[in-house]
Amino acid sequence: MDLLADPATLALAVLAVAILGLAKGGFSGLGVLGTPLLALALPPAVAAAVLLPVLLVQDVVSVWSFRHHWSGWIVAWMLPGAAVGVALGTFLAASVPEERLLLVLGLLTLTFGLYRLWLERGGRIVAPSDSPGWVGTLFGIGVGFTSQVAHAGGPPFQIWVTPRRLPHETYVGTSSIVFAAVNWMKVPSYIALGSLNRQTLTAAALLMPLAIVSTIGAVRLIRRMDTARFYTLIYVLMVLLGAKLTWDGLG
Repeated sequence: MDLLADPATLALAVLAVAILGLAKGGFSGLGVLGTPLLALALPPAVAAAVLLPVLLVQDVVSVWSFRHHWSGWIVAWMLPGAAVGVALGTFLAASVPEERLLLVLGLLTLTFGLYRLWLERGGRIVAPSDSPGWVGTLFGIGVGFTSQVAHAGGPPFQIWVTPRRLPHETYVGTSSIVFAAVNWMKVPSYIALGSLNRQTLTAAALLMPLAIVSTIGAVRLIRRMDTARFYTLIYVLMVLLGAKLTWDGLG
């Protein structure tokens, strides 16, 4: 039976994919809402399996769109940690209470977003962060672990990278490459668990056109924004996302 045969499930899938498209197009952090939305209609593991191929296709669009704008230095430091994090998440997922992880992640994201909004209030110019690369590797572990366990890898990336004040297209391009790599790292565990089967792949295929269109639309919108407005929007999204994750963790 088609996983998307029910109209309510289809509507949630469309909304989830559109939100993921916005995230992949540059509105960082929103992507964490995709799986929970679809999980309102499908078992969480099935929802995640349906959306993983969608994410892989959106990654291609995003990486191609920003292929000339990314930081090799950040990618080189974060990806080894991300690989460790994905491996840890694969082996420890069953023993880590997801609600506690979401609570900690939510509080950190909420606090960081509020702090950055206060620090840069009134258009204040703040010196970019110059934290060493090994700190990025530690945050990379957080990216991989939270992505594998709770599909919530965005906040650790944001907390380390946003203070570096990259040009906003470089920020989005770097995020695209990091998360494209992380998503491919997750594929073997999904195959081993049997999550990527005929039903989930068929449902994902039906959602592909929307996935591509929503990502392209977000890319075009991001390119029209100036850097200062982009970062203010990212911090606001972090506050909202942090509140949502905290609520989910408490619930």
